[in-house]
Formats: sequence, C-alpha cells, structure tokens
Amino acid sequence: MTELPLSPTRLESALDDLRKDLLSDDGPRISTMRNYRFAIVPYRPEDELHVQQHARRLADDMKTGGWHVLSIDLARLLAARVRAEGGDWLERIIAREKRLSARNPERGLNVAKDALAELVAGAGGIADDIAGIISGHVESDRDGGHRTVALIGRAGAMYPFGRMSALLKHLDGRTCGIPVVLLYPGTHSQLGLSFMGLMPPDPDYRPRIYK
Repeated sequence: MTELPLSPTRLESALDDLRKDLLSDDGPRISTMRNYRFAIVPYRPEDELHVQQHARRLADDMKTGGWHVLSIDLARLLAARVRAEGGDWLERIIAREKRLSARNPERGLNVAKDALAELVAGAGGIADDIAGIISGHVESDRDGGHRTVALIGRAGAMYPFGRMSALLKHLDGRTCGIPVVLLYPGTHSQLGLSFMGLMPPDPDYRPRIYK
C-alpha cells in the first residue's frame, strides 16, 4: 500500500484548514462528534522543525483570536517522568541494556523499551500528565477553559515505546471538553497511521485527520 507522507506544501494546507476550523465563528469544528473533540495532523518526521514553527504561528493566531493555547510537549513530559525515577534509574536501564545487547541486541533493546513503556503507557502514564495539565488550566481559568485549545507536540520522543492511538484513548473523557490537536510524526495510508513511518499502520483512530 502506498504511503502518503505530507510534504511541506500539503502540511501547510492541512494546518491552514485546522486554523480555519479552530477559529470558526461557531467555535472549533475539528470534529463532527460533540463529545469527542480530537484531531490529528500527520507530518513527515523530518519536517519536525517546520511543524514546530507552524505550530507557534497557529498558537499566536489563536491567542490573537482570544483563545488560550496549551502547548503540551511530550518530550518534556517524558523527561520529567525519567527524572522522577531518581538519578540512577536511567543509568541502570542503560547498563542492563548494554549487558544484554552483548549477547542479544534485540533483547537489550526490548529491556529499555519495556522500562520506558511502564513510565508512559496506560491511563496513569503520559495521558495522566496531559489530563492534569488540562484540568489544572480549566480550574484556574476564569472562563472554565471555554476558549482553550490544547496542542500536543514532539510526539517523536515517544517512539518506539508509546502508541499515539493508545494515548488518545486514555485521554478520552479527561479533557474537560476542550479541543485537542495531536501533531503526529508519521505517514498516513489507507491502512491507517504509521508512527514515525516505522511502526505497522494502525487503523485504530477516531479523530479527524487533517491531511
């Protein structure tokens, strides 16, 4: 099946469509499902810096339009989780990976993947951190988050131990009704979305995909 990575031109078009839908006079139109306000913008992993620039412009446009923008950085959330495990946790994982890789490279890699997956996967992982950021904002916002959008970026930091479809599943029902946009490094085909263009295509996505 032919994959369809977004070129910069197609990416700009997708982000422009997203911008128009978010700033609609009737409120965000990123989903036809009233109680499921998620959207995905896939892009080629090599376009990461390009995407970050456009995401900042989109955030500026939203703020100019009177919106709050929660820019959620998955790389930072992952780093915070690793730090919370203590100073020598990562060193021990690396040492074990090296020891096992000397006999079986695949087994060594799986040890590291499994250890990090335990930190970030499931309802109590990164999804919990994101839900906490959103609920904290809604509680402190005088409008109760009525004019707030969350942009989730730098998802590449989650490869290969986190699946974005699982992350969105664990966020469902925990976003206080605010629209959430996931910037997704990967490719899109008729078979689904392939995280980083390396994982098997995953058809298990409900959000609207801007492509």
